[in-house]
This record gives sequence, structure tokens and C-alpha cells, in this order.
Amino acid sequence: MDTFAGAKKTELPELPRIKDRVSFIYVERAKVSRLDSAVTVYDARGTVRIPVAMIGVLLLGPGTDVTHRAMELLGDAGACVVWVGEQGIRNYAHGRALSRSSRLLEQQAKFVSNTHLRLSVARAMYQMRFENEDVSTHTMQQLRGKEGARVRSIYRRMSRQYGIEWDGRSYDVENFSDGTPINQALSAGNVCLYGLVHSVIVALGLSPGLGFVHTGHDLSFVYDVADLYKADIIIPAAFNLVSSISENSNVADLMRLRVRDVFATGKLAARIVHDVQILLNVSADEEVIVDVIHLWDDKERLVAAGVNYSEYQKAIVS
Repeated sequence: MDTFAGAKKTELPELPRIKDRVSFIYVERAKVSRLDSAVTVYDARGTVRIPVAMIGVLLLGPGTDVTHRAMELLGDAGACVVWVGEQGIRNYAHGRALSRSSRLLEQQAKFVSNTHLRLSVARAMYQMRFENEDVSTHTMQQLRGKEGARVRSIYRRMSRQYGIEWDGRSYDVENFSDGTPINQALSAGNVCLYGLVHSVIVALGLSPGLGFVHTGHDLSFVYDVADLYKADIIIPAAFNLVSSISENSNVADLMRLRVRDVFATGKLAARIVHDVQILLNVSADEEVIVDVIHLWDDKERLVAAGVNYSEYQKAIVS
């Protein structure tokens, strides 16, 4: 009999919950491999070992090579892997993450497919931003107008507070370096936030594409959830950073480091899990660690998979 070399596949209950993991790790121009239960990152400066069970999302930038064994380990541990573009400002693809259950996905699909339920979730998203004002009867047009005014007011306030000139949000996805330092910082910070939100969403078994405010994009729900935190986290961090760096600084790299620390100290992953559960009416103490598959039945709802039902059919006919 052949013996198995290396660490055994981790069982789902053994893994740290998504809210307890490191928010994200960005790698570029390096070789990503595996040693036992750790991911190794090698470049000209040396090798770093990272315990894979603690990774929330691994962002793979340009010039990165990743081995099959590393991807196998990351997949087993439920880490989300995202291939991103230059400066980390584009999301090209992502790998499968932790949850194997579709229960929360069905809940999400139910809410987004019903106009009344979808509107209630969208209103709840805006209510999280307007804590001192009841928006439960507002139309989507009214909510968008209030949110636009709120964000403009925050940009003006941050501009005055940090002495940074602000001419509005402007960026070119084809030419990141052409943007002003503050717009570069905002873009880099937003992508980091999207990566973390994306990792939490797929780890919970939800669809990144089934949005309630945004629609028509494969990351609509990611943008929905990320918008809950931009004003509190990304915008202040960007203005604070730009006010304290020199003219020739690498804004994208510094912004990634800044928001990484903010995500960790603010326990943002745990906050995202909590908020998504509230939005989808899921109890806070409920965890999805099920690795089971059923067949749908119009009368019994769920029946066991992996069963040859031809024998049952013969019994019914006879």
C-alpha cells in the first residue's frame, strides 16, 4: 500500500473561522509554493513561511508563480486566492473558498429575486450608513441621492482636515500612475477592501454576483458590502496617508500596508461576517461548516445524494 507523504487534508471544523483570519496578503514577483501546512513565498530577499489556515485572501500580483501543491493546500484550507493586476488594482480571477453548503446562497437568491425583499435588504444597507435617521420608507432614488451627498461631504471634510486638494474622484483603470496621489491611494485601498469582502463572501458560500444595490456585474454583492466601509475606513486612511508621504512615494504599496493594519486592528473581517448575517437574516451564532450534498425533491425538499434511486422506483412500480 502506498503511504501518503505530507500533511493530511484539514477538516472544515478544524479551520479557523473566516473572521479570525488575516485579512489579506499581497504577493508580487515571487514564487509561491508549499512546505507541510505552510505556504512559502520566495524572492531575491529570501523565503517566508505563512501558516495557510490563517490566510483570509491571498492576492497574487504580476510576476508571481504559484505551484499546484500550493493551490491544493490553499483550497483545502479555505483560503480565497485572487489574481490581481499591476499595483493590485484589477481582479482577474479567484479560487474556491471555505464553505461547501449552499444554504446561505439560497437565502441570498431568495432575497435578491423578490422585489420587496430585495428593497428591504438595500434599505438595510443604507440604514447602516445613516444610523441616526430612519430610511425604511425611502425609495432607491432617494437613498442614492442621500448617499451621494454624504460621500461628497466626507471628501470635503477630509480635504480640509488633511490639507489635500480635492477635485473629485477621478481615475483611469488603464493608467493607474496617471492619477493624483489621493486618487491612487483611494483606488489601491478600495481594491484591498474588495479582496477582503470577496474572501468573506465566498467563504460564507454566498454569490459575489447577486447584489442588492449594484447589479449586472459578477462582483455586484462585493461592491454592495464594500460600500458599507469605504467612508469609515478607506477614505480617512487615504487622506491621512497622502498628507504624510513625500512626492515620490509608492502610494499603492504604502496604502496596502496602511489598510492591512486598519483591517487587522479594527477586526474588519469579523465585522463583515456580522453585517452580512444581519442583512440576510442569519443568526449571529450560526456557522456553516457542512460538507454534504443533497438532491432537491419537490415533496421532501432534500433527499440523500449518492443513492441509486432506480431501486426505489422499481419498488413503487411493483
